[in-house]
Amino acid sequence: MKIPITRPVIDDSDRKNILKPLESGWLVQGPCVAEFERVFRKFTKSKFAKAVSSCTAALHLSLEALGIKAEDRVVAPSFTYVASANSIEYTGAKTLFCDIDIKTFNIDVNRLADILEKDRSKRIKAVIPVNLFGLCADLTGIIKLAKRYNIKVIEDSACGLGAYIDAKHSGTFGDIGCFSFHPRKPITTGEGGMVITDSLKIDVKISSLRDHGAAKTDLNRHNTKGASILPEFNIRGYNYRMTDLQGALGISQMKKAEEILEKRIKIAQRYNKTLRCEKKLSIPYVPPGYIHSYQSYVCLFTNGLDPSELTIDRIDKLNKERNGFMMKLEAKGISTRQGTHAVHTLGYYKNKYRLRNNDYPSSYAADRLSIALPLYSDMTDKEFDYVISNIAEILN
Repeated sequence: MKIPITRPVIDDSDRKNILKPLESGWLVQGPCVAEFERVFRKFTKSKFAKAVSSCTAALHLSLEALGIKAEDRVVAPSFTYVASANSIEYTGAKTLFCDIDIKTFNIDVNRLADILEKDRSKRIKAVIPVNLFGLCADLTGIIKLAKRYNIKVIEDSACGLGAYIDAKHSGTFGDIGCFSFHPRKPITTGEGGMVITDSLKIDVKISSLRDHGAAKTDLNRHNTKGASILPEFNIRGYNYRMTDLQGALGISQMKKAEEILEKRIKIAQRYNKTLRCEKKLSIPYVPPGYIHSYQSYVCLFTNGLDPSELTIDRIDKLNKERNGFMMKLEAKGISTRQGTHAVHTLGYYKNKYRLRNNDYPSSYAADRLSIALPLYSDMTDKEFDYVISNIAEILN
């Protein structure tokens, strides 16, 4: 049996919807993108939403819209996908890494407070908390710190669709929220991203920046008189537009979003119940009042050790065991992945900022010991049982 790490939900409604822009002839950013933005605004209860070519583009544009520039400093967790840090580097600003809480895999608010308190030069202008794997960071605590130190908050909610603290959706706590529609996410447009905000000023800036700096979108220009005249270009922009093909797919995907998320959560809960007593794996932790949407189901391979006991040497030893465990599952046709990487261990960042593996020990542990298990909304009982039986056989 072959079990993928995930599988997008693509059905006839998606196929039919993609034909609409092909038949209309409007393929670039246009009416389908505008409708996708409207639907996404409604789902997240945000005032404004702008679709872009990727979540990385969304993060980059957000930093630009907030005026982040060379010599500024922006804090990001050291355990995240590299795009979170890359977006900072695009602006010329300096990336400051913050370690994570190993229980949640999200930025450690206490360590963030220490970083902000030590910023005597006041060069830190923003923080990018990542709502990793479908679990919100401690956004309440982060917003308090942001207000105290007068910094901006850009939520990297690439994995955060369907994630909540109480009744508030991820991406709506900070100044800006950024989402991804990569095929590993609950809904997909192939590639693609979204920027949400409650600020009209930011929304207008994002709209222009994604479209070469144009003062008016193609859709607005074509729907008003004087369409033959090109708009003004008063700022330097980028080509980060989403196509109407992607927008059309996004519309039909959003109609299934609630159902997809509900099914994923139920499968994750089955994993929780089945693996709860497996001492070698620590299952995902969910704080009270949080809804985890499980973009990925990520465990920690601790072999029964408390994460606080994990020295670098122990981590490296366990890493070999974790890798062997993943290889044995792969031999059975079961796909797994490490959760994501510790960015401070990657060559570019390690060399540029002269970082060591043990500078951010919890991030290093998460890099070396995390395991994402297969999870997709149409996973069958037979597939689930096959995964669980092989996990039990290999570990025990």
